Amino acid sequence: MRLYLRLAWRNIWRHRTRTLIVVIAMALTLGMMIWYDGVMAGFNDAIYGNALKVLGGNVQVHAAGYSAKADQAPLLALQDDQAVVSAALALPEVEAAARRIVTGGLASSREGAFPVSIIGIEPEQEKPVNLAAQHVVAGRYLAADDADSIFIGKGLADAMSVKIGDRITMTGRGLHDQMRRRTMTVVGIYDLGMADVEKQTIYVSLSEAQNLYDLSGKSTDVAITLKHLGQENAVIAALQPKFPADEFESYETSFPQLKQALGAKNGVMDIFSVVILGIAGIGILNLLLMAIYERTREIGLLGALGLHPGQISLLFVMEGTMMGFVGMLAGIVCGLALNALLKLVGMDFSAFAGATSYMALMGGRIYPTWGLENIVGRGLTVLVIASLAALYPAYEASQREPAEALHYV
Repeated sequence: MRLYLRLAWRNIWRHRTRTLIVVIAMALTLGMMIWYDGVMAGFNDAIYGNALKVLGGNVQVHAAGYSAKADQAPLLALQDDQAVVSAALALPEVEAAARRIVTGGLASSREGAFPVSIIGIEPEQEKPVNLAAQHVVAGRYLAADDADSIFIGKGLADAMSVKIGDRITMTGRGLHDQMRRRTMTVVGIYDLGMADVEKQTIYVSLSEAQNLYDLSGKSTDVAITLKHLGQENAVIAALQPKFPADEFESYETSFPQLKQALGAKNGVMDIFSVVILGIAGIGILNLLLMAIYERTREIGLLGALGLHPGQISLLFVMEGTMMGFVGMLAGIVCGLALNALLKLVGMDFSAFAGATSYMALMGGRIYPTWGLENIVGRGLTVLVIASLAALYPAYEASQREPAEALHYV
């Protein structure tokens, strides 16, 4: 076997130009796939990750019994919310963790009453990851000691015909299902470019929500925001044993429509990548077939020296596999180098931010990841394609009669 490996390695470099063409084709294909994986992960973090920041985090922690009454948005206080926050922040995957009080209710003005989610937040803890806080277009963001103050979206402000300084009535369900009403002053308006989402959510300070709903010092939710999508199960597995009395939900459970959208997009992109790899495989097959016809006399000589058809076939398969291996290594280096550069400078997609409502969540720039999510599978796929592409040329080579091949011109 060592002899075949040495022969195959020498053969692929005897025709350097042809080998370099094959290797470059595979390297560019794999490099583009790794770049593509990095960009798609960057898109997921920018669009779907930002969507989760609006919706309440990648992972949500509730008190026991919440899931059975989730459609009623029950005010069930967590036993030790501060401990949950501290444990979450100690994990490397976690970007932020903050306490919340979440309930449903109505926001009323002269224009009528609008159903909303009323969310009491810790303003300073949530500011780095709360998109509403980062898109204030009028007034100001909330402060921790704000009382009688409310922070609303532009979509709701337009629907209610209110502006900064106006007062609106907020009605929500209290701790024991009694209705609590409070007239509050609009201190800030945010604009996410998504009017439908902005109409559904209003924010007050956590301290104000605690006073309003008789939850002194307590909260009903802990919203955990992660650095990247896909880390939810690992975080839940790390936290749940420490807090067995609490319920942990990932966005896949809380927002199944988001999971479906993400899965559909990934499915389409996977089909696209298979097509690209298939095109590369056809190119490799074509180049190896050309090599067979160029080396007809050499194949005849190998047969005359006593190599059986199976041995000749094995030699050509090894050559294809070795070219695939070299192309795989070159492609990994190429893809990682490209993603390393783009991680620093980003990719400007600001021109497309207004194309659709969800694209508004993307922001101005996309920063790809390293693209390591599928790197093993991509590399092995290129290697397998190179080996499979060599099978037919290897078969063709093994069928040549030595006498005829030696006289081939």
